[in-house]
Amino acid sequence: MSATDLVVTPGGLRFGGRLWPCTIGRGGITARKREGDGCTPAGRHRIVGMLYRPDRIARTALPDWAVPIRPFDLWCDDPDHEHYNQMVAAPFPASAERLRRADPMYDLVLVTDWNWPEAQPGRGSAIFLHIWRRPGHPTAGCVALARADLIGIARRLRPDSRLVVRA
Repeated sequence: MSATDLVVTPGGLRFGGRLWPCTIGRGGITARKREGDGCTPAGRHRIVGMLYRPDRIARTALPDWAVPIRPFDLWCDDPDHEHYNQMVAAPFPASAERLRRADPMYDLVLVTDWNWPEAQPGRGSAIFLHIWRRPGHPTAGCVALARADLIGIARRLRPDSRLVVRA
């Protein structure tokens, strides 16, 4: 395990020598992730992207590799579609989650390589680190943190950083 890894357990997220409060999926942590099960997948996942709302977070607050979320950006969650678990653009003919949300949850998103880039249908999609709704409120399978904490972590990530999820 690297010093730049983000290690998630039911007790929180350990990174940079401290424990950060976080929430996980409402179904807990699983080694058998399925689409819609509400579980956070166990394992070691690369951080493969960083997306942010440029109208809500200053570009200067993030690393150079952060990519702005555009109004038409979506994430395909249809297991039967060829672009399952990939970013797509509206209009889109299949089921997809809007990345530019009205609420602040996706103002900053760290994208993991869970079931990506060659997605297996039904194995789960859109496993992100994002801003929580409120402390203690579970996610649909992602890892969520307070806004300031996620921004602070994002600033310190390195290309070799991994999300390690343990039961």
